[in-house]
Amino acid sequence: MIQIDVLRRKNKEEPAYLQSFLYEPKEPSETVATALRRLNEQASLTDKEGNRADPIVWENSCLQKKCGACAMVINGRPMLACDASLSALKSPVRLEPLRKFPVVADLMVDRSILFQNLKDLNAWLTADADPSEKKNPDAYEASRCLQCGCCLEICPNFAVDGRFYGMASMVPAARLLVQMPEKEKKELAAEYKRHVFEGCGKSLACQDICPAGIDLQGLMARSNAAAVWRRLLWKKRN
Repeated sequence: MIQIDVLRRKNKEEPAYLQSFLYEPKEPSETVATALRRLNEQASLTDKEGNRADPIVWENSCLQKKCGACAMVINGRPMLACDASLSALKSPVRLEPLRKFPVVADLMVDRSILFQNLKDLNAWLTADADPSEKKNPDAYEASRCLQCGCCLEICPNFAVDGRFYGMASMVPAARLLVQMPEKEKKELAAEYKRHVFEGCGKSLACQDICPAGIDLQGLMARSNAAAVWRRLLWKKRN
């Protein structure tokens, strides 16, 4: 029997409180996502003390480590619930919402700032991409980003209302910086410098926390070169 402690909140105006549930896994391969789904499937959900409880609010979609929807803080570490094996976690398992984003309810947060930041960066192609083989590895690596927000949760420099947009914006920008024709990069490079390059403290806490295992350090180094250093060199020569 595993004890699962959930930090609950009906909405962002209500105070948070901890509620404990008991859960017995049926299979050794079960994850936190499995437990949440099965707890909510109960006809009458009760907590550890036997009190009636409302269904636990959380987000999920693919449950295959492909979409990032089920990101939350599990035993103090941002993770995907579908990738957090119960057998590998110490009981009690404490579940909390990502703390860098506004709470909607329970474990669900509002991550709309991720999309807004990409809009502010103008992170989209305005011309045909360069499909050359030399540039494809970085584009592929960047395409694996789930936009889950785990990297931002662990980042000491990111805040929802801050100027630094974090690795969740750096990675899509990195993909474009290697695919865009040179003449199309100017605007994106300027926004990248302002919202990524100038705000990153290089702690690289994001490198170890990324559920997709993206080489964030390598992507950032090459993106900095493309968006900042080469342009500074070009300006110096001209």
